[in-house]
Amino acid sequence: MSVKDKKFLEAEQRFLTGENFYAQHLLGVHKEGENYIFRVWAPNAQKVWLVGDFNEWDDSLPMEMREVSGIWEVATSLPKEGEKYKFKIRQADGREIMKIDPFAIRFEERPGMAAVLHTVPTKTWKDGLWRGRQKRRNTFKRPLNIYEVHASSWKQHSEGTPYSFADLKDELIPYVKKMGYTHIEFMPLMEHPLGMSWGYQLTGYFALSSYYGTPKEFQDFVEECHLNNIGVFVDWVPGHFCINDDTLPYYDGTPTFEYEDPNRAKNNRWGTICFDLGKPQVQSFLISSALFWLEMYHIDGIRVDAVSSMLYLDYDDGPWTPNHEGGNRNFEGFYFLQKLNAVIKLAYPATIMMAEESSSETKITGLIENDALGFDYKWNMGWMNDVLRFYEMDPLFRKDNFRLLTFSFMYMMNENYILAFSHDEVVHGKKSLMHKMWGDRYKQFAHLRNMYTYMMTHPGKKLLFMGSEFGQFLEWKYDEQLEWENLDDDMNLKMQHFTSTLNHFYEKEPALWELEDSRETIEIIDADNLEDTVLSFIRKGKTKKDFLIVVLNLAPVERHDFVIGVPYPGTYQEILNTEMEEFGGTWTKNNDDMQTIEQSFKQFDYQVQTVLPALGALIIRPKDVNVRIKKKVKKATKVTNGITATNEIQASKLKGGKVNSSPKK
Repeated sequence: MSVKDKKFLEAEQRFLTGENFYAQHLLGVHKEGENYIFRVWAPNAQKVWLVGDFNEWDDSLPMEMREVSGIWEVATSLPKEGEKYKFKIRQADGREIMKIDPFAIRFEERPGMAAVLHTVPTKTWKDGLWRGRQKRRNTFKRPLNIYEVHASSWKQHSEGTPYSFADLKDELIPYVKKMGYTHIEFMPLMEHPLGMSWGYQLTGYFALSSYYGTPKEFQDFVEECHLNNIGVFVDWVPGHFCINDDTLPYYDGTPTFEYEDPNRAKNNRWGTICFDLGKPQVQSFLISSALFWLEMYHIDGIRVDAVSSMLYLDYDDGPWTPNHEGGNRNFEGFYFLQKLNAVIKLAYPATIMMAEESSSETKITGLIENDALGFDYKWNMGWMNDVLRFYEMDPLFRKDNFRLLTFSFMYMMNENYILAFSHDEVVHGKKSLMHKMWGDRYKQFAHLRNMYTYMMTHPGKKLLFMGSEFGQFLEWKYDEQLEWENLDDDMNLKMQHFTSTLNHFYEKEPALWELEDSRETIEIIDADNLEDTVLSFIRKGKTKKDFLIVVLNLAPVERHDFVIGVPYPGTYQEILNTEMEEFGGTWTKNNDDMQTIEQSFKQFDYQVQTVLPALGALIIRPKDVNVRIKKKVKKATKVTNGITATNEIQASKLKGGKVNSSPKK
């Protein structure tokens, strides 16, 4: 047996056992000498033909099945670069149907679904410096501020056609850099037949959608991002796939990629089909897809969509089948996600793995050895729901609902969180973030600035969906570009300027991320001021002098001589005021520097006084303070809102419990 044949047999066996993480080198299409070799996995098919432009879509190219694996193959010199093809399959019941190549790296433009013979030119990458830095960095102690983008609706050409990645390279990258984001996260870029799905109902797990340009254009885009110190994340959907008959569902006429149990195979809520995550061949397919995107495009991380749907058998609408223990845990999904993260972290330790997950019954982030799933970050859906509910509320009722804003301090260390205001919050009648805010147009922008300040200063990484940075009023529409014309409006332009200022401030302030993986990162000043509806806290860096005081006024009332507890005597300076005129407010000058008064405030020995703007947020920095003064030890016992100094016992009880206030998505 030749070395080549031996390697093929080994690759085939690994595919069957769920350990071939480069399955695209075994299946799909490959050039070998003068021939193209086509292979497809359809173990229960009666017959398979290769059909395409090169044989006028007839039955002249039958494929032969390898009995050991159910892989069909054929070698032919007929095809040429750029020609389209499919597999014609006589399924187990005798029905004949044209099916896509699951491993194709290129498809024809919508609405066609044929794969295209396409060779991606070998690229000499120039992003070695960026990738080397990422390997040496501890992401948990670095700023992470994500701009979420839907590639075809960020901007469009005048005739309504979407920007390709060649266009986005010239316009999106400079914009993101100007705005101060550290990363771009794209909603799924893989091939999908319907734009209305936003890319979450995939067909081609190895193919960049032809709607967005060529693979080379996306490679060049990522490279340019890295040269500008911007990372790139991509959403990926391993839980479910498009139901279209000519794609993956019941590929050979029997459950192939999906579960055999129809209760588990069909996703009623989303109208899709669920992968059988316990099937070894499916594991090879999906993990190969994830690694392919990391290697082919040098992306920096993957956000796994809809993790809850892979963890719980009763997540979907309709009937469900209990597991062998009689419970709702999807063991196959749980162990697949652990395996996925283990394989990726072994191959590319610097890769950032993120989960969109809305329950609190499973540990998502942390070590697999500790029975977590192994993700680096989890979207904090509970925080998002509570915060939006609070800011939508009439200020008259906020003092009675203040816990919506402060409850997250109780569980913020249970997982490594990303605080996300994503696309999901600005569609389906939910209104844009700006439109959600309470009050008239002026107050809506004031609220938005206040809320963004809270997000940016609350422990956790950050994500904001495109258009929200300048306060777009209308909901996001997947088939239209953002309301860029509204930047002619003074309020939108000032809102954009504020977001950019806040982003750059976050990136330069170690107190906002340096100790973020520790409870030492934050100290609450006052979370019990219900009457004034004011929240104040301190964010801390490594040194005593490196801290920021954050004060949020959630009422439309200006507060004079407002008292703030501070840890050290000296002078404090206001460095950010969300109500400054340049941001869209009415203030023309900042508050004067504040001198401490030696008078206690809660656990602090000193206090300062200042003016809080109505619906405004202040960030205050120590200007000249004496950190050598020994702090008097005080025992705080009062717990009225659940988060003062004696909350450690209560917080520890929540670990592993249900802390998110939002229902499963």
